Amino acid sequence: MKTFECIEGGVTAAQGFRACGVAAGIKYQNRKDMALLAADVPAAVAAVYTTNKVAAAPVQIDRERTRSGRAQAVIVNSGCANACTGETGMANAREMARFAAVALGIDEQLVLVCSTGVIGAHLPMERVAAGAKLAAAALSREGSDDAAHAIMTTDTVDKQVAVELEIDGKTVCIGGMCKGSGMIEPNMATMLGFITTDAVVHPKALDQALREAVDVSFNRVVVDGDRSTNDTVILMASGAAGNQMLTPYHSQWQYFVDALTTVCLELGKKMVLDGEGATKFVTVRVKGARTDEDAQIAARAVSKSALVKTSWFGLDPNWGRVIAAVGYSGADVDDQKTQIYYGDICAYDQGRVADKALLQAMQDVMRKRAFDVTVDLNLGDGEDTVYTCDFSYDYVKINAEYTT
Repeated sequence: MKTFECIEGGVTAAQGFRACGVAAGIKYQNRKDMALLAADVPAAVAAVYTTNKVAAAPVQIDRERTRSGRAQAVIVNSGCANACTGETGMANAREMARFAAVALGIDEQLVLVCSTGVIGAHLPMERVAAGAKLAAAALSREGSDDAAHAIMTTDTVDKQVAVELEIDGKTVCIGGMCKGSGMIEPNMATMLGFITTDAVVHPKALDQALREAVDVSFNRVVVDGDRSTNDTVILMASGAAGNQMLTPYHSQWQYFVDALTTVCLELGKKMVLDGEGATKFVTVRVKGARTDEDAQIAARAVSKSALVKTSWFGLDPNWGRVIAAVGYSGADVDDQKTQIYYGDICAYDQGRVADKALLQAMQDVMRKRAFDVTVDLNLGDGEDTVYTCDFSYDYVKINAEYTT
């Protein structure tokens, strides 16, 4: 895959979009907790959603609305997930979208709505209404930073990425922002992600591109193995760049998909780096598997294992926890053919165990902020990569006190 240099701008890097973040008082006082992202004209849209069977009201509504392939705005609140709130929650989500539509003077069906925060609480609709008006008035081409801060919950930093490329001789931008720090596991993590592009893209092609990009980015990050009720990634294309319409038959189609994948992957890595209480960023690579699927499930098992993750935090070179996770993952494995590396240090080599000096060298690898763990099964050509982090004392504290 081609690599791209990142530029400034987030979701407003692409032409035809404005954004903002305002303090609506939904949960916090004097903290931005409502974001609005709007296209100047109706845009092509594609989206992917949580795999959790318990889906929040905003997810259910957006699933219906994005089937049309057109959208013009997304209104987002933090501090309340509007999940498990029944018919009242559904009505409130629709009303939230209507507030934004009226404030913007656009068709309500072109407004999507997202929420993040505590499950089971109802939205304070008077504050939502006031916030929507405030947000509509605050929209600007420089509003990406405020919007990225407004969607944060337990995140400690905002997460934005943008890239620039040339298609049909036209400059095209793809920009994105996301939130996510905990309840993160492959197949859509606890996250909200918003991506914009000014490319002209057919809606069905946009959907294909997004799914391809998400599969190797957001679906390859793990913090703790939990999946949320609100996970959503929305991609809008304004068409303002003026290129020839992109479809899989366009000569630069893969170039566009690679750029989109870069944005998604960089955002995904930012979530792992900001994992709740995380002190380590770990890239888990599995190669030599019988199939790519085997490599994927083995990498996920290692990345989700609480025993493995706590050993990383404690600088404990306990490679046995890694091979144990691979063993229960469901992938084919032969421990007498397997090799495990921390960085370039071989901890376990087809039945031969690292000596004291190598274990000390492994600890030196683990002292770094970021390091790799590689498992070579030596059974075939299958391979996959998952990005994860450690479990620290702070992870327990954050989640033990989340609603109190």
